[in-house]
Amino acid sequence: MARPGAIERREGWRGQLARAWDSDLLASFLSQKLTIVAALVTVVLVLAALLAPLIAPHSPFDLRTISIMDANLPPAWRADGDAKFPLGTDNQGRDILSTILYGMRISIGVGVLSVVVALTIGVTLGLVAGYFGGRLDSAIMRIADVQLTFPAILTALLVDGVALAVMGSHRSEGGEFWVLVVAIGLSYWVQYARTVRGSTMVERNKDYVQAARLVGLTPLAIMFRHVLPNVTGPVLVIATINLALAIITEATLSFLGVGLPPTQPSLGTMIRIGNNFLFSGEWWIVAFPGLTLAALVLAVNLLGDWLRDALNPRLR
Repeated sequence: MARPGAIERREGWRGQLARAWDSDLLASFLSQKLTIVAALVTVVLVLAALLAPLIAPHSPFDLRTISIMDANLPPAWRADGDAKFPLGTDNQGRDILSTILYGMRISIGVGVLSVVVALTIGVTLGLVAGYFGGRLDSAIMRIADVQLTFPAILTALLVDGVALAVMGSHRSEGGEFWVLVVAIGLSYWVQYARTVRGSTMVERNKDYVQAARLVGLTPLAIMFRHVLPNVTGPVLVIATINLALAIITEATLSFLGVGLPPTQPSLGTMIRIGNNFLFSGEWWIVAFPGLTLAALVLAVNLLGDWLRDALNPRLR
């Protein structure tokens, strides 16, 4: 015989699932065929990246399986192709398909982590500026205004250059990954800060915030336990759109040669390598990574556009 508590928990979970199924957000998602396709493409690409060690035909990091004699082989469907390399090989003899799968892991990892960095900095500064106001608010917003005068790619280049000057030749391959994450994260925090500041200035005058002050809660507790949950809607939209921008920024930096090295083949690094062989006829080295990058960014952008419209009551 089931315990009453267990029955209540089951009913609670069923009620939550039923409410989620009947929610306007889910109904909006299911009514948009293009959004469903974008979600499927995103899920497939992310799963392929995460499962790269299991599904990749070869490992681009295992030097024992890479031969320079296999360099620049065309895709398998061409007469001079090799069935072992479905999408051909690059100038080092690495399988293009396997390198794309592993490269997506790096590109998505940089994008997600840089969004986390930007979100953490921006949301924290936005809450502080909006809640306290005054000179602190003015100082934070003036810093944000100054950064807005520089393109994000320029800010990332500046941070990467400073890190290179400080660390010099001692910067390891793992260090280059984290420098790129911080550089891109510092380029996109302003949007979060300005959005959260505006929402916080509205929320701080509401009754629940006044009640929290009366019971003696600290400003830190009020900001993060009570105000933050009520300003997360716009933050989620910005984070989704910025994920695509972060992936593009990583690809741009790697293409310019200031991102990840060839030993860490992100999608941007692969495009930079393939660009050197485009006019010599080896089009597959740049075409397949470029198409993968375009599909990933387009799918994430479409999800961000849908989320923006779905969370905006004026557009329903």
